[in-house]
Amino acid sequence: MKQLFLCLVLSLKVLFANVYDKSAIVYYGKDISYTTVGIHDYIIVQPNHIDTATPGFMIYKKKMYAYVSIGEIDPSLAEYQDMNKTWEVTENKHWKSIVLDIKNKDYQHFLFTKMIEPQLKNGFENFFFDTLDSYQLYSKNDQERKANEKALADFINEFHKRYPKSKLVVNRGFEIIDQIHDSIDAVLFESYYKGTSSNKKNPYKNVSANDRQWFDVWLKKIRSYHKDIISVEYMPLKSIYSTKSDQIVSMLKLKGMIPYIANRDLSVYGKSSKVAIKREIFTLISEKRLDRTLQDSHQLGALILEYLGYKQKLYPIQKSLPSMADMKHYAGVMIWLSDYTKEPKKLIKWVKQLVKNKIKVVFMGNFGFTLIKGNEYKFLGIKVKKTHAQKIKILHKDPMVGYEIDPPMYSNNEEIHLKKGNPLLSYLYADDTHSSPIALASWGGYMVADGVTVNINGENLWVVNPFTFFKQALDLQTLPVADVTTQNGKRLLFTHIDGDGLANRVEGDFGFYSGDVIFNQILKKYKIPHSVSIIGSEIDKNGPFSKVREELIVLVKEMYKLDNVEGATHTFTHPFFWGKIQNDNLDSAYRLKVKDYQFSLKKELYDTLEVINKELYPKGKQPPVRTVFWSGDCIPRENALKFLYRHHLLAINGGDTTITQINPWLSRIAPLGLERASYTQIYTGAQNENVFTNDWLGPFWGFKNVIQTFKMTNSPRRFKPVDVYYHLYSGSKQASLAALKDVFNWVMRQDLFPIYTSEYIPRVIEFYNYSIAKDKEHHWLFAGLDALNTIRIEEKDLNVDLVKSPTIIGIKHFENHTYLSLNPSDKQIVNIDSYQGKKEEAYMVSANAQLVNYKNQNNEKQFILDGYVPLKMSFFVPKTCKIQLSSQPFKTQISDNVYSYIYKVDKKVKVDIQCLKN
Repeated sequence: MKQLFLCLVLSLKVLFANVYDKSAIVYYGKDISYTTVGIHDYIIVQPNHIDTATPGFMIYKKKMYAYVSIGEIDPSLAEYQDMNKTWEVTENKHWKSIVLDIKNKDYQHFLFTKMIEPQLKNGFENFFFDTLDSYQLYSKNDQERKANEKALADFINEFHKRYPKSKLVVNRGFEIIDQIHDSIDAVLFESYYKGTSSNKKNPYKNVSANDRQWFDVWLKKIRSYHKDIISVEYMPLKSIYSTKSDQIVSMLKLKGMIPYIANRDLSVYGKSSKVAIKREIFTLISEKRLDRTLQDSHQLGALILEYLGYKQKLYPIQKSLPSMADMKHYAGVMIWLSDYTKEPKKLIKWVKQLVKNKIKVVFMGNFGFTLIKGNEYKFLGIKVKKTHAQKIKILHKDPMVGYEIDPPMYSNNEEIHLKKGNPLLSYLYADDTHSSPIALASWGGYMVADGVTVNINGENLWVVNPFTFFKQALDLQTLPVADVTTQNGKRLLFTHIDGDGLANRVEGDFGFYSGDVIFNQILKKYKIPHSVSIIGSEIDKNGPFSKVREELIVLVKEMYKLDNVEGATHTFTHPFFWGKIQNDNLDSAYRLKVKDYQFSLKKELYDTLEVINKELYPKGKQPPVRTVFWSGDCIPRENALKFLYRHHLLAINGGDTTITQINPWLSRIAPLGLERASYTQIYTGAQNENVFTNDWLGPFWGFKNVIQTFKMTNSPRRFKPVDVYYHLYSGSKQASLAALKDVFNWVMRQDLFPIYTSEYIPRVIEFYNYSIAKDKEHHWLFAGLDALNTIRIEEKDLNVDLVKSPTIIGIKHFENHTYLSLNPSDKQIVNIDSYQGKKEEAYMVSANAQLVNYKNQNNEKQFILDGYVPLKMSFFVPKTCKIQLSSQPFKTQISDNVYSYIYKVDKKVKVDIQCLKN
């Protein structure tokens, strides 16, 4: 029997982790990780633990299910205070909850008005109804039981009648399935194989074969109604992440169920048919002195991780350190403290637990506290010795060392001795001792002291190749990366203008207001999308330009009439320091002064958008304006970000990408953005002319250097799209205007994909929240992608099997990368295993327009492309295929079966490619 069972298990493993299988997660913890849960088809949560304003929730809300207890209530809930005691019928002692009379109409009204409708208003669309069978605790006979079952079925059907667009999952409810099957989408039940026990010493138990037979009778009936069945199994934490749970998953799948393995209180991310690849790097920081935007962990580390397809989760050490159960979904840990911790024993104990749980750890800059007095990190094979000796020479230097600068020879007062591991850099000291400030180890690695970066005149230069080091030290999986820089094989272009200087007087005779100059010489001349913001107070009757307000309003209206211009707000009073906002108030010393103005985030972030939409925008122009360009220091805190997302607004600015030939360092490239409490701040693609002109002190032609930034963020790695970001006051001086024209003239010569700024922002938001899984057949599942439809592979000539990857519609090779273009969908499944066969499938190579429709059937592919500028596109067309276009191009070029077309006027084209049958 044991051999038979083993054979069965081995055969079932083939079924495990297929990305085409449906999966579910029931997570009642806080601080939800959307990169972890997003790949699932059912995401069941406690709604009071979820911030529905966060972008992650908005991306996955169609799959999110809010928990509602129907038959019982927890007395600790605030809603319990609104209940009528007469509805209570008994107590569920096992869960310490109150059982309620489902037949009572007043109680049903309470469920709708107090438990369900508030969650609908809060953003939830779908629900999970629990405790349906609680009536069995107080039903004394068949008559009472049937009456309760009828009331329960009527309530569920009434829910469906009231909210027909809401999906519903119910827990059990077997006895009423005949009455409610048309009102539900799935049935969840618990413990087919593994259950819970009231035994405190052993809270888990195996389910008997007899109990499973009872379940099978009901499950057969549910299947007859073609409803999904979710089986939740309970196992100890150590078993959830073992092969034991894999076996349970496989057996449940074989029975046609969606499995979910979890701990008793559903507080960890368990295991289902699909398991997300870990994309988050837990990064321990100290925010005692510096805001997270100014920390080395963010400024140096985030860009590297993002390029590899990962994201930082910044976590202040001032908070209590997470449990190991809460750390299981992280791909690794970085300890990057700007200050030594005052509680070293807690940190040491936590690191020991990480190592024990085989979670890779990397120390950056320092070890968190001085190691000289003891052997605190002896378990890592590290010992630190105090020294006054001088460095003599470098004993050993790994090829990854010397990336931007060679290791420094200046001395410090610490020698780091690595007893066990792989030193990447070793120094010999005058006292005949040695030190290794950079090393890899079985538990991770470290890069400390002078081994991280060398600071020269304020510039940070990497000593080690951080891409290689992070990947090896954290043992990071090589991922296909959802790439925000590229669309349909072409680098993205957007341009946005901060509203400062609208009314600045022009120096010379080439215009009157700076805004006039930008309008006439930039916006009207360069026929690409432009995003133009205004400062609300500058056109307000109490603002600084009240005397010329009417002229400025006319000018703004003319700008917004242009077909290639979208509006935005640069706030109302241009706050200089967002961290100074306290209790929704900002002292006038930190913003523009406006007569009789009472500061509020609503006025700053929302009201000006309303003015634009209702008073300044042409009637009927779509879409409505909802974009904010951050002002001042561009460091919004949680209060401003929370307001932004709660009102469904977009925002950009911040980050300092200023890499040039004079300063060609990685540290000069900012990450894509920053997360605070699951709210995302999106950074620009490059800095504005204020930075390139030394805070507008000169030289005023300095913005020309941003062209170097564009080039150096494209090769050898494409970190950024092209973002022409400047202020309206660039139109006020001859030199600054000439520089701006040089930049735009360069842009117009490039082969780019122009979009509006409001279209770039969602791409970055999706990057921070997308979820990814892989199966043994080399299929990759991407969830959470909508606007973001490009996958980057770090292979020069990757050849993809398009037959196995129908969602891939385009392939573009650029330098050492392959960019895969995807057909827009909320779920992408692609096979990107290197394919050695012949290129027999037609595909798009590149296009500077959005794919608005795509068909692939009967040996025919149809692409409908629609963009903002005349089309430039290329297609690979095998010799067995023919290509037809809905309109004739200005120029055609054919090379190696790649057909390239350039149009002078047409922005929308239909492309048909027909191939002979194999």
